[in-house]
Amino acid sequence: MSPESEADHPAETALPGTLPEALFAELVAFRRDLHMHPELGNQEFRTTAAIKERLEKAGLKPRVLPSGTGLVCDIGRDAGDDAGIGEDTAGADAAHGMLALRADIDALPIPDTKSESPYRSTVPDRAHACGHDVHTTVVLGAGLVLAELHRAGLLPRPVRLIFQPAEEVLPGGAAEAIKAGVLSGVSRIIAVHCDPRVDAGMIGLRQGAITSACDRLEVSLDGPGGHSARPHLTTDLVTAAARVVTDVPALVGRRIDTRAGLAITWGRIESGHAPNVIPQHAELAGTVRCLDINAWRHAPDIVVAAIDEVANLHKAKSEINYVRGVPPVVNEPVVTELLREAMTARRGEASVEGTEQSLGGEDFSWYLEQVPGAMARLGVRTPGERTLRDLHQGDFDADESAIRVGVELFTAAALLHPGH
Repeated sequence: MSPESEADHPAETALPGTLPEALFAELVAFRRDLHMHPELGNQEFRTTAAIKERLEKAGLKPRVLPSGTGLVCDIGRDAGDDAGIGEDTAGADAAHGMLALRADIDALPIPDTKSESPYRSTVPDRAHACGHDVHTTVVLGAGLVLAELHRAGLLPRPVRLIFQPAEEVLPGGAAEAIKAGVLSGVSRIIAVHCDPRVDAGMIGLRQGAITSACDRLEVSLDGPGGHSARPHLTTDLVTAAARVVTDVPALVGRRIDTRAGLAITWGRIESGHAPNVIPQHAELAGTVRCLDINAWRHAPDIVVAAIDEVANLHKAKSEINYVRGVPPVVNEPVVTELLREAMTARRGEASVEGTEQSLGGEDFSWYLEQVPGAMARLGVRTPGERTLRDLHQGDFDADESAIRVGVELFTAAALLHPGH
């Protein structure tokens, strides 16, 4: 998609930190390179090396996380002051009053179906279909601009860049990054997430919960098996599995307040090999999503009990693996308003719109368990485009003018951030 001219959207104020045209073109190329070379969670070695090389070229000193992928980089802080990094001291040392800018760097295990795109994925069954390449490029670009502002004496307080691996791997790479100490010295944290429902040039904001909790559910059902002519003499596992699929969500829906928005969605069901044989084993897998954080805390007990009840009714032995994922991202009001103020300073009040709470999960929520923060929806739809390129689909793409918007949003937030 074509780069946007800086003159198309002049800054609303004289706030420094707008994106030079030459750097914008470089960032577009950087994003396309990432898009062509997607890497799955905890395998982002090439991506990490590319980010590290560009930050070092700018005179910065990034530090790779202990896992070997992902990195952090401070701007405006004594380059030799690494206190807290590598220690489990999340949020304990906020003396620096740093604002953290977070990006996730991993891709998804799905094929890229954009056959006409010159920058489609070159890796089979791997794609940046959630916009993490855009998130990474935005934080990189913001870091490069902020480094120049710091050299000019225009950065009022330190900023930390966090390039986090494995967002797509439950319970998310954020938890490991926090254990590595990436929040030490951080007083607030912000992030963006691509939104194909919002036009490029806009962001969506919401105070309070903006995503849902998301857990993974795996169920095994077992029985003696038998001949399909005599189902009354054995355990009909296919029927039992079908009943788990249909009855468990209904049962759960009557055992928790419907306003909590708890939803079970099945993505896989597998059983049997022949039409006249009742199988001995069946497997189901799906997700549990919840809009309310308190209801999410009780979800495992409620869901497991419902599965056991249905399985027992059909005389099937059940084994349940309930994998805890992530809580909802709950935007703190003050930080949400910082993002609104920053976007308004760049592009005016009309560039900010409200957004609804999504049922998608995001491990950015783990940071917000430690420090106040907020996530904005970054518009990536080309204005006027009718085709919806949804997230987690092989044809997903982003209007690259959104890179400029994200960079200038983050730089403005860093300049306006009050510290404590």
